[in-house]
Amino acid sequence: MPHRLLSHFLFALLFIASSASWTGASAQFNPKPGARAGSVVTTPRVRAELVAHAPEGVGPGQPLWLGLQITHQPEWHTYWKNPGDSGLPTELAWTLPAGLTAGDIAWPVPHTIRIGTLANHGYEGTVLLPVPVQVGPDFKAPLAGNGTLDVRLRATWLVCRVECIPEEGEFALQLPVRGSTALHAAAFAQSQADQPLALAGTSQVQVQGERLQLRVHGLPAAARGQTLALFAETPEVLVPAAVSGKDWTQAWDGDAWTADLPLSPQRGDTPERLPLVLALEQRPADRAAPHAWRTVADVNGTWAAAARASVSPALAAALEANQAASPTPAPTSASLGTLLAALAGGLLGGLLLNLMPCVFPVLAIKVLGFAQHGSNRRAQRLAGAAYTGGVVLSFLALGGLLLGLRAAGEQLGWGFQLQSPAVVALLAALFTLIGLNLAGLFEFGQFVPGRLATLQARHPVGDAFLSGVLAVAIASPCTAPFMGASLGFAVAMPGAQALAVFAALGLGMALPYLAASLVPAVVGWLPRPGPWMATFRHAMAFPMFATVVWLVWVLGQQSGIDGAGALLALLVTGCALVWSLTLRGRTRMVIASCLIAGGAWLASAIGQNITKPVERAAQVAVGANSAWHAWSAERTAELMTAGQPVFVDFTAAWCVTCQYNKRTTLTDSSVLADFAERKVALLRADWTRRDPAITAALAQLGRSGVPVYVLYAPGKAPVVLTEILSVAEVRQALAAL
Repeated sequence: MPHRLLSHFLFALLFIASSASWTGASAQFNPKPGARAGSVVTTPRVRAELVAHAPEGVGPGQPLWLGLQITHQPEWHTYWKNPGDSGLPTELAWTLPAGLTAGDIAWPVPHTIRIGTLANHGYEGTVLLPVPVQVGPDFKAPLAGNGTLDVRLRATWLVCRVECIPEEGEFALQLPVRGSTALHAAAFAQSQADQPLALAGTSQVQVQGERLQLRVHGLPAAARGQTLALFAETPEVLVPAAVSGKDWTQAWDGDAWTADLPLSPQRGDTPERLPLVLALEQRPADRAAPHAWRTVADVNGTWAAAARASVSPALAAALEANQAASPTPAPTSASLGTLLAALAGGLLGGLLLNLMPCVFPVLAIKVLGFAQHGSNRRAQRLAGAAYTGGVVLSFLALGGLLLGLRAAGEQLGWGFQLQSPAVVALLAALFTLIGLNLAGLFEFGQFVPGRLATLQARHPVGDAFLSGVLAVAIASPCTAPFMGASLGFAVAMPGAQALAVFAALGLGMALPYLAASLVPAVVGWLPRPGPWMATFRHAMAFPMFATVVWLVWVLGQQSGIDGAGALLALLVTGCALVWSLTLRGRTRMVIASCLIAGGAWLASAIGQNITKPVERAAQVAVGANSAWHAWSAERTAELMTAGQPVFVDFTAAWCVTCQYNKRTTLTDSSVLADFAERKVALLRADWTRRDPAITAALAQLGRSGVPVYVLYAPGKAPVVLTEILSVAEVRQALAAL
């Protein structure tokens, strides 16, 4: 195909740059490249501000506090250091000048936030999370400039109402070295008043079976006789919903406060000491009066032996099976058998990946490439080897990026790049450009120097290599049969073994073309090069445009109808610009200039809609009359505890296999009838946008991508079905309930 090398090269650059930039926050939360970060980040749910308190300036021995002040919209909340039944605590990562050291967050006392049967510990309204900063003796104030220090913060928080949305922000503040910085003195004073005071008395914890007896001495006289709230700083020790409900008792025995509480079924080994916070349920009218106290109780007894005794049999079976199937926290070397099985699964999964509809446009282009070489066996062999190299190296690069980001703490899985609306939009623009080229609207040689225009003819090996890069870019969101288990194993293996699995995936995908290049009989059925190739080339533009339609639909699921509309408007403007560049003379200059100006205005006016997130409730396609409901780990646990079977569809809009299964097997009348007959709850986990909770749930099941279909049944281990779902398979699994 004439001049295809340049299009592939542009695609490779765009894809690598887009995937790398995705690892940070979305454009809503991060400053644009080259711009200064501000002290305030505003989202539809919170207003977060970096604030400081230095009443005597910045110097050794002088008090200095920094903090993140979060103002929540009504009904929204963020979390304490122990979030309770669900949630994640806010995390702060500081970049400070030499000589300054930030301490831990001085967490204000939280309050209990109930959502259904769950109890969380967190904050509503306005809260300040203060951090003490130590100024070392080696600190040197700047002698030049404006006498300020550059303070930077990267913060992440989970904000929830009923749905939960992870957010993050980059903050910067210029802190004066000399003079008072006390603009937020009242907020820091109130935050100080909200800190629990340390108790001087002793506290003991006695473990008896599945309950914990607590005895606390040293509470002030003002607290005696009062009803207290209890918060454990260590997660998964107590049951927050029970502690905030009726499944515990508290009483006063003279000056000692006692409580009898249930232990969490998710608890780990017995610690020697247990930090606890006690707070008055009725806070004094004087907001500065003490109302909370912190104690560290000595633990007597053990609770690890009966760690899961209080869990229902159905939930216990599910937890144990998931634990056995999930990867270990730290990568460990796989046995030879496990490694060989993962490699074989990867090879077979990569081979079957060629049958996925995502890969069809590249298949057609490769067929045309083989026909172009005709009977030139040497050119065919070189093209096959180069294509294989492009596929395998791209899989290795994508796998290495995934493993590296996961090791850095990012909750990612296979197909992660299409969770970014910006990447989806770039791919849509690129495939539109390639489609216009295939349709014959323009040739790349019209816009570039002749030497570049003949690169494809002079370097066919490079063209074949970049064709492999393009194939992986299109195929990466798909999960073929056998791929799911192999990828699940891979992310838990050491780096070398994991990359071997990704290489096996690439080799499997490239194998048909490598075989075709080495065995003449494989391509003997292709007609000789001739006029038919031009017709075939023009016809291949339509699969490219179909891919653009799919990408626009994916963006609509991520950013709503406004985002999809903005992308379509920009694509139409881009097509008109390409057409104008094919004109001649003065007409080309005038029309192209108008379109460039119009496109720039359009991008500034509506471009932000492309990356604007929509609410989770709007993303999950479950209507009021639908049998499907939005997934959450808590909802699954509730249903399992009640003894109800649960079927979970882990899906994403950009996953073509997911959409195929959703519109065929999962809408089959016999399957739906079986679900209804056996009273199976249907939950859908939408991974279209980045969701750490879904990533963690997939990891528990030993998977790293979608689709994944899981049937939970009372008293039985979860059943993970195949990626290409059939009616017979689902009905057979349901019949075994």
